[in-house]
Amino acid sequence: MSPDVSKPKPINWPSIEGSPHPLGVSYIAEEDAYNFALYSQNAREVTLLFYSADDLLRPILEVRLHPLSHKTKRVWHCRLPRQQLALAQARYYAYRVNGPAPRGPNQWHAFDPEKILLDPYAKALFFPPGFSRERAKKPGGNGGQAPLGVLAPRPARNIQSSVPPPRHYSDAIIYEMHVRGFTASSSSDVTAERRGTFAGIIEKIPYLVDLGVTIVELMPVHQFDPQENNYWGYMTLNFFCPHLAYASQPEAPVEEFKELVSALHSHGIEVILDVVYNHTTEADHLGPTYSFKGIDNAGFYLMTSDPAHPYANFSGTGNTLNPTNPFIRNLILDSLRYWVTEMGVDGFRFDLATILTRREDGGIDSEDPPLLSAMRTDPVLRQVRLIAEPWDAGGAYQLGTGFPGMFWHQWNGQFRDDVRRFVRGDSGMVPKVMQRLYGSDDLFPDRIEEARRPFYSINYIIAHDGLTLYDLVSFEKRRNSANGHENTDGPADCYSFNCGTEGDEKLTEEILSLRKRQAKNLFCLLMLSNGIPMFFAGDEFLHTQHGNNNPYNQDNPTTWLDWSRLERNTDFFRFCKRMIVFRKAHPSICRSRFWRDDIRWRGVGTTTDLSFHSHSFAYYLRGTSLGDQDLYVMVNASPAPLSFTIFDGLSKPWYRVLDTSLASPDDFCEPGEEERVIGSHYQVDTKSIVVLIH
Repeated sequence: MSPDVSKPKPINWPSIEGSPHPLGVSYIAEEDAYNFALYSQNAREVTLLFYSADDLLRPILEVRLHPLSHKTKRVWHCRLPRQQLALAQARYYAYRVNGPAPRGPNQWHAFDPEKILLDPYAKALFFPPGFSRERAKKPGGNGGQAPLGVLAPRPARNIQSSVPPPRHYSDAIIYEMHVRGFTASSSSDVTAERRGTFAGIIEKIPYLVDLGVTIVELMPVHQFDPQENNYWGYMTLNFFCPHLAYASQPEAPVEEFKELVSALHSHGIEVILDVVYNHTTEADHLGPTYSFKGIDNAGFYLMTSDPAHPYANFSGTGNTLNPTNPFIRNLILDSLRYWVTEMGVDGFRFDLATILTRREDGGIDSEDPPLLSAMRTDPVLRQVRLIAEPWDAGGAYQLGTGFPGMFWHQWNGQFRDDVRRFVRGDSGMVPKVMQRLYGSDDLFPDRIEEARRPFYSINYIIAHDGLTLYDLVSFEKRRNSANGHENTDGPADCYSFNCGTEGDEKLTEEILSLRKRQAKNLFCLLMLSNGIPMFFAGDEFLHTQHGNNNPYNQDNPTTWLDWSRLERNTDFFRFCKRMIVFRKAHPSICRSRFWRDDIRWRGVGTTTDLSFHSHSFAYYLRGTSLGDQDLYVMVNASPAPLSFTIFDGLSKPWYRVLDTSLASPDDFCEPGEEERVIGSHYQVDTKSIVVLIH
């Protein structure tokens, strides 16, 4: 009997040839098959490699992708039955890619047909025991020495918080921390196997709650190169995987990270990630080839016309990702969405965010860069916090209205510098510090054309890259010799002041007392400022890095928090904790708008001395519009005591909340125990701040 030729015989092309989307490896349940997709504009040959757990040197299966059937536009793809891979005992996968030789500017190809390459979209990684960054720098094969993608990572448990993700506004307090450094020291009292991990942070959540922080900003947790000597983590290898070394259970980093996010959310704490989408760990032409270089070097990185230095280096680390390339742009968007939807994070701080606005020629798109526009319109990303470090290593500086990201917060480096210089005693700083406290309306103007808000400003005095708070008042010269650059790295001038002696070698009680006072002054001004404050982990108990202002490669007690200092500096910790409580209790400080008619600027008299040699000012902040108490703040950074006259609110009694010149516990009164001020004058000691309420 002849077949019925009229009966439809549909053929599912993707089931035979694979689908170009999604990129990476995905499991197709209805077919019990894996789909593989790799983007490369310039590749001419692509081979998919599979390895067993028993032999990481020789692939047990090689699948060469034929461009006539396994390539759609710029994506190479195939689909393989799970049974075929299981029979071959395949556990890990990678690629080999070949293409044209280098042909000049914008075509500096770096194809090496023998190099083992990591899938940029891998969701789980494996480092073989023989992993070698040095071998990846040399041409030729590096079997058994290259990172591999995990073919079928075990499914992570569905870990969800019992409460909706928190969102903080007037009570927003950002606490920047390094995952490892936070609990690596035995002094942290964290369970030994959990020190320096996501699980270690979970053990410390009660401490974070007690301190009062409402947002934790984690320094890079994307998988970075473990052999690059970058403790901070700013050398990303993969944009989807949590760093394996940060998991107390390396076989379950995704689960452990999700547990951390869920635990923080359940205590009302937001989670922000510091992300590095401006460069990778592959560095310049002398660096290793792990992934991007070997897959499509000329398309993925910004290039120059100089064959001796083919990579544009706006990152300061050797290479710069090309944000105008469709693949790189979509990779960043996919990565961000993954960390929000799958991992549960609440926002991102973008390292050297100015690079994301650069065009292919290296110039800056100051109007509407495609990547930033895509984030703004993305239904997932437009709901989360986006924070820019609004400059790059290429000399671009976009702080304020210069940064084209709509609704983005920005790290306010001007706040940092101006407050440091004022507290140090520099002249001419009074008008600048007043403007920083007001919300930096010179940078974020609320004129009708801009309509900016003060909360766009992330105010900080200390971050990871620089001196700690204690070192800022203890060292005037950097001590970075341990970094291996003959003490030439890191900023030469951090606007620091040692209060009488360099370091702790000749420390006296008098000098230590002054250091604590100055540290209190700095923290106090930070918490009294309009905008969102941020400080670095350990500053609340005066952690020290012994004068090292660039410890990017110091994975040792230099950067690990020494929790014994919490016991030695309980007085300072109490001050910081009370200062945070005070800020949260007074929404008139951090507003959605500038203080405007509610502020009266004063000095020791009725007017503020704005002259070059002035070192003092005061202000009256009315809180009625927000149902808050009124504040009277007197600031004296001069070397002598000053008598301030209180000119506002004399019909009501004033009560002293804090005086940074006093020793603990008198420096900060407990709620309900504030000391009444008799008369209309208050003597503010040298280098001190006094805050009154009524």
